[in-house]
Amino acid sequence: MLLATAAVVLAALAGCGTQDTAEHGSRGAVKAADPVRPAATKRQAPPGLPGMPPVLDPKDVYAADRPGKLSPVVKDFPSRVYVPNTESDTVTVIDPKTYMVLETIPVGHQPQHVVPSWDMKTLWVNNNRGHTLTPIDPKTGKAGRPVDVHDPYNLYFTPDGKYAVVMASLDRQLVFRDPHTMKVKHTEPVSCYGVNHADFSPDGRYFIVSCEFSGELLKVDTARMKVVAQQKLPFQGAMPQDVKISPDGKKFYVADMMADGMWVLDGDTFSKPVLLPTGKGTHGLYVSRDSKEMYVSNRGEGTVSVFDFGQNRLTKKWKLPGGGSPDMGGVSADGTTLWLSGRYDAEVYAIDTRTGAQVARIPVGRGPHGLAVYPQPGRYSLGHTGIFR
Repeated sequence: MLLATAAVVLAALAGCGTQDTAEHGSRGAVKAADPVRPAATKRQAPPGLPGMPPVLDPKDVYAADRPGKLSPVVKDFPSRVYVPNTESDTVTVIDPKTYMVLETIPVGHQPQHVVPSWDMKTLWVNNNRGHTLTPIDPKTGKAGRPVDVHDPYNLYFTPDGKYAVVMASLDRQLVFRDPHTMKVKHTEPVSCYGVNHADFSPDGRYFIVSCEFSGELLKVDTARMKVVAQQKLPFQGAMPQDVKISPDGKKFYVADMMADGMWVLDGDTFSKPVLLPTGKGTHGLYVSRDSKEMYVSNRGEGTVSVFDFGQNRLTKKWKLPGGGSPDMGGVSADGTTLWLSGRYDAEVYAIDTRTGAQVARIPVGRGPHGLAVYPQPGRYSLGHTGIFR
């Protein structure tokens, strides 16, 4: 808003016959008789993707995600944990207060993730090999009629709410669709294998995508719907997974289950990533409600590492009693519980974020994967299991 106001003021000054003091400094007024010529100044880029709600705090992209800060859209939705069971073709619904299973919903073949829509009114179940999306109404918990969508491994939404972006992993495509009807608007072929997870820059103008099976990263121009850069991770056999941006928007973190750590890079320059070891089978990345820490699930060793953004280092490691395979999930609305699926153990873990203690271990279907905690704070969803801004 400030930049937009500044642009209006500068335009008015140019019309009044004064030079742009912001770009060149004060040089005095131009004489009335002098011809007025367009100032040879560098055009300022717009503050963000057109139509995108601006971030609340330029120093923290997660400022809208504070404990209990629920949008009016979702404030009356019952609190639930939705668990897609990839090998059982079901979604398990859990009451997070009692830790009891309330319902098991049949869905399509190989459900991978449960994804909140941009407007937060619908949960989409990604039936990867069934080639459908099953909508769930989070107000009633009822599943609707499946929508035909080919190869929906994962699902994101552009920050302006204009497009859904289907990560068509085996089709090797990013498919931009209408966010409501899921009709195809643009298909962007990719040369990497296994497009997987993503996150967006603070201004929404680009997003970084992980390619699981070829160990690569993509940079995609949001408005143009085009891949603009690509790089191979500097690790033999790299297998990148979840992607998250730092609260200040200066760094991207990419979990790598074969490199056993997080890659850290500058998204603007798309710099060469540096590896930060976290644990065996690094998989999911989840930011705390106060934006101070990030929880890192290490699927191969049954642990969760805690990364401190301010200190730029790992400060803790929590071990699940009896082991486990912590995979994908999310943080409760009040920030006190981290929920993770146990991918190889047909179970779900509830972990106290204040102590790291396991507070519940709940049996679910086979192959639980992209678990969604819902509702969560925020104004709109960027997709996956819940990236809110």
